[in-house]
Amino acid sequence: MGPSPIIFSLILSLSPILASSSDYTTYIFKGCADQNFPDSNPLYNQNLKTLAAALTSRSSAANYYKTTSGDGTSAINGLYQCRGDLSFSDCSACVAKATSMAGKLCGSAVAARVQLSGCYIRYEIAGFRQSSVTELVYKVCGSTQPGLGDRLDSALGGIAKGVAPSRFYAGGYESVYVMGQCEGDLTTNDCVNCVKMAAQSSKSECGSAVSAQIYMFECYISYTYYPKGAPTNHHSSSIPSSGRGKNTQETVAIVMGGLAGMGLITACLLFMKSAFKKKAYTSSYGG
Repeated sequence: MGPSPIIFSLILSLSPILASSSDYTTYIFKGCADQNFPDSNPLYNQNLKTLAAALTSRSSAANYYKTTSGDGTSAINGLYQCRGDLSFSDCSACVAKATSMAGKLCGSAVAARVQLSGCYIRYEIAGFRQSSVTELVYKVCGSTQPGLGDRLDSALGGIAKGVAPSRFYAGGYESVYVMGQCEGDLTTNDCVNCVKMAAQSSKSECGSAVSAQIYMFECYISYTYYPKGAPTNHHSSSIPSSGRGKNTQETVAIVMGGLAGMGLITACLLFMKSAFKKKAYTSSYGG
């Protein structure tokens, strides 16, 4: 029987960030378990170091990788996921930064996740109970603009069609730029269902906001409305930015039945051209 559910409290300071080639290493948020590895068994920390090295090494050749370090009760499962439009070199740099930050941010926590704008890493001790694939764990909603309903529905609907082949999609529809991604080992059906749930959550949680980021446990979507038209190059690293948003501090309390802070990947910071409102969300995962 795995550890009991754990409460994570995440304090997130979010600011609009100009899109550039270096944005993929921007820190977004963390999730750290309250429980730590027992000091009496050094195998845990050694396995965690081995895991971090394996993830960093593999990231120069793949945008997703999942592995286990150690055996038995001291084993640690871990993975990284890079945004689908990153090169292997950028993915490697992102994962290296995330792994180095994990120890500083979460110490010897038995489960943790560190999210950067272009990748995330996640690890948990063997037996740590996971959350549902489609649990909403994090959201950011932009300012509201009436009249986006139909075009937003069509743009969000395109994500479910687009993610199936490669688990990543970026595109635009009538001035709405959208992006979506699923964790690398999700089946096609699970991936499509996850982004569909994320799209539904964006409507219920953010309404007619001009931008939103919706993170489920194993997928995410984001969108931004551009009144003058979506960028022709649909990669977040080249999206132009204009205007300034308001800084936002957000507190998210998450009751975990597994590792809470999971958002997928990734994460693209489509905060541009919108002023963010303060939001708080509490989610309850399994028992």
